[in-house]
Amino acid sequence: MPASPSTARAINDRVALRLLQQEGPLTAGQLKQLTGLSRPTVADLVERLTAAGLIEVVGESGEQRRGPNARLYGIVADRAHLAALDVRTEGVSVVVSDLLGRELARASVPIADDTGTGPAVEQAVTLVERAAKEAGAERLHTVGVGAPGLIDPATGELRDSSGLPEWHRRLVAALQERLPARVIVENETNLAALAEQRDGAARDRDTFVLLWLGHGTGAAVVLDGRLRRGASGGTGEIGFLPVPGTSTLPSATDCEGGFHSLAGSAAIAELAAGHGLVATAVSPGEPEAAALVRQAVATLSSPSAFPSPSPSASSGADRFLSALADRLAIGAASVVAVLDPGCVVLGGEVGQVGGEVLAARVGERLARMSPLPVEVRASALGGGAVLRGALLTARESAQDDLFAPRSR
Repeated sequence: MPASPSTARAINDRVALRLLQQEGPLTAGQLKQLTGLSRPTVADLVERLTAAGLIEVVGESGEQRRGPNARLYGIVADRAHLAALDVRTEGVSVVVSDLLGRELARASVPIADDTGTGPAVEQAVTLVERAAKEAGAERLHTVGVGAPGLIDPATGELRDSSGLPEWHRRLVAALQERLPARVIVENETNLAALAEQRDGAARDRDTFVLLWLGHGTGAAVVLDGRLRRGASGGTGEIGFLPVPGTSTLPSATDCEGGFHSLAGSAAIAELAAGHGLVATAVSPGEPEAAALVRQAVATLSSPSAFPSPSPSASSGADRFLSALADRLAIGAASVVAVLDPGCVVLGGEVGQVGGEVLAARVGERLARMSPLPVEVRASALGGGAVLRGALLTARESAQDDLFAPRSR
């Protein structure tokens, strides 16, 4: 059935808003060309969107023409303010942006292991409130939260997971109580995959797996352009994957003995120590493993820049990276055999600093272990992918709400 006039107007408005979001400011003539709509139809939608406070004149085109230059229309960026949170066991980071995703404020706070649940929640919520104030946001429209653990696919809530601080679950409820905003919670690795697909290493892939390598391990699965969460939200809990090379098996409450025991930060640090490597983190909160992998890659690239009391520093770094690639390939091969993703992104802080050196070694091992073709890439965003993914999710949600057709 043909769309009613009101439905057609709503569809045209949404198409125009999406174009303005993707392309930036456009003239009415450019909107006409990109949408294929008639000039009167474009004039009507510009008038409607302006009256609704969604777009405004942001300048003039620089075209040489007789008479006045054409007006440039853009989305009203401060129509809504958004926040993104990266919740880790050791602290919280937050970014506040406008509706177009432009960063307005950024802050973080460490939270010690011995901090009580109430004080930890208060520190985190206060951080968000301060960042919003610094950004000039009277209220936040949507807050995207990235956290470790399982997200219940039915309720969207962070499930009670052993080994994670209680304040993680309490934080979500506190944000909903204290902020007049929509709060969306997603697994941190899933958000990292969304960010890598939009802005990072997987921009040209609609099917891939992100292998998260940071303080802990995880995986995110994107198939045919869609993030897959599984029946209980547990897709990608690769830390629990039983693998050879460990002294025990994982249990339902502890991933010790699983892939985490080979590729978690503590395991990588122990592996590096066995090859005589030491390193210092370059930023607060950086996983020790990332510092060690960065040091090893840099030593191979320029041995003379890193003097060592041992003349075999380069060979030690080489052996360490090879041993690490052996471990990562074990976990990646299991995923490849089941999903055939064609692409594995080594994500997180470790994947980013390992770069092409580590990715190439893992790729070589996968080529020997699996008959399925797979490309291994290094993360372009590293640990920052979680915040980026949370912000993208918040922006999509806010735009879906604000750009939705209103009843007339």
